[in-house]
Amino acid sequence: MYKINEVFETIQGEASFTGTPSIFVRLQGCPVGCAWCDTKQTWDVNPTYLVSLDKTVEKKSDSEWWANATAEEIVELLNVRGYTAKHIVITGGEPCMYDLTSLCETLHQAGYSTQVETSGTFEILVPDETWVTVSPKINMRGGYDVLTSAMQRADEIKHPVAMQKHIDELEALFDQTGVRPKLIYLQPISQKAKATKLAIDTCVKKNWRLSIQVHKYIGIN
Repeated sequence: MYKINEVFETIQGEASFTGTPSIFVRLQGCPVGCAWCDTKQTWDVNPTYLVSLDKTVEKKSDSEWWANATAEEIVELLNVRGYTAKHIVITGGEPCMYDLTSLCETLHQAGYSTQVETSGTFEILVPDETWVTVSPKINMRGGYDVLTSAMQRADEIKHPVAMQKHIDELEALFDQTGVRPKLIYLQPISQKAKATKLAIDTCVKKNWRLSIQVHKYIGIN
């Protein structure tokens, strides 16, 4: 069973799949504790907020509602909703608190591609075909380390930055793990001008890439 916070269809606004029509499946639960997290409603799994699966697609605003669902029930929900996107983004919360193998395989069999967005602090259990985006959460309140195995599995790195310290921490993580993926994106936190300039300058200097959360600039989920 997977704990589902919400399911919705939109355009992916970040990193390599920017512009791709996507269905987001947001899972409930995360102990990492990022200070700038914009989905804090997914942190706790409170039985008080357990609802039926159909309620997860009816949300008009962020909430702590969550539902239990099997992989097959999730695919059935997508069919009932009539979504046309064929790319699934599994996010959270921290999705890798769950073994995602069955969910991804079921989605692949139903004709979808899959992408997982993770902090890199839990073992990543997904099929080889699944695209893995690691947004490494370094020195967060929860006290979890970014795993070397997660860095090795990453197809891309998407790193939020607000100040030089965040870039230095990323470089230190590369040195510590001995892993430096080919695709490295810097993403300015909260689209602030200073953070954006820092990210642009660093990307030019290091030949990295910029992720600017397109969905927030154009005003969609």
